[in-house]
Parts: sequence; structure tokens; C-alpha cells
Amino acid sequence: MRQATINRTTKETQITIELNLDGSGRQQISTGLGFFNHMLQQLAHQASLDLTININGDLHIDSHHTIEDCGLALGSAIKQALGDKLNINRFGYAYIPLDESLTRCVIDLSGRPYTVFDCKFTVAKIGDTDSEMFREFFIALANTLGCNLHIHNLYGINNHHIIESAFKAFAKALKQAISLSHSVAGVNSTKGVL
Repeated sequence: MRQATINRTTKETQITIELNLDGSGRQQISTGLGFFNHMLQQLAHQASLDLTININGDLHIDSHHTIEDCGLALGSAIKQALGDKLNINRFGYAYIPLDESLTRCVIDLSGRPYTVFDCKFTVAKIGDTDSEMFREFFIALANTLGCNLHIHNLYGINNHHIIESAFKAFAKALKQAISLSHSVAGVNSTKGVL
């Protein structure tokens, strides 16, 4: 069973995540930020993850700790659920449109964290969520998951469309990368380890 439960508690946030990589897209998300909830729901649905996230964060300060720490905890949960990474595809990519916006995501579950996040926003907030924090979320997730992650918005005008296409592209690329493959024997690396 490729599942994980993560409890992360600091002076800034208390986070519980339950994850099943081989789920059906069921989700129960509560971060205190409505728009961020919506993006995480899109991620779970499009990647067919069963995902429960409960966060109590210091939103009276701002959204930074809640969003970044969620990325750290979610990356840790995915890594734990993947275990030894036997028989996974390892690589995934997707191009996802949302109306006028088109975003590409490419991921390599290499064990080496590196993030390129190239999405430009023209507003400070999307709903109740600080636009600049989406970059921090994906960097934090890639760091604890240990993946090479490239997200590029190729074009778009509406900020909601830009970030939602990014989350959906990430979800589809992740689903492809974590999928088990009959053509992969053991670990998908000539090094023998990921």
C-alpha cells in the first residue's frame, strides 16, 4: 500500500496529512485559505490521490508559513508513500490548458531536489491567497520529495487560470511519474538507486 501519514508541528503551523497514491481523487482539505484549498483539491483530483490535509497555521501573520509548510509536509508524504520507488516510471510531464492559459510541468523523481517555477502573476492575491506563495509551495514540496520540478506557464492572462493550470499540470505529471510500469524492473536508474 503506497500510503503515508505525516504530522508536522512547529510554533507556526500544525499539519496533518493522510495520503494514498493509489486512490480515486477523494479529498478533504482544510488550510484556512479558500483558494489554496481549491488548488489542493485540483491536485488530488487530477492525480487520483486520496488526500486529507488539515492545517492550523498563523494566518493572523500571513499565509507564508501555512503554504510553505504544507509543501514541506506534502512532499514528505509523497516521498514516504513511494518508499523504495521500485517499478515507478520516475518521469512525468503534462501540458494543461485552462481557457487562455497553457502550462507545462515536467518532473523527475530523481532524489535530487531542484525547482524552476516560471509563472508570472499580475495581482498580489488570487482569492485569499498570496500569489508569490505558490512558488514557495512548489519549492518546498520538491525539496522534501527530492524531485526535479519544472513548471512553466507558456502563456495566460487570467491569474486564476495560470495557477490552476499549473496545479493541474503538476498533478498529471506527478501521476505519470509515480505510476507503476511493467517495463521498469526495480529502480528506474542505471545507478540502481533514486
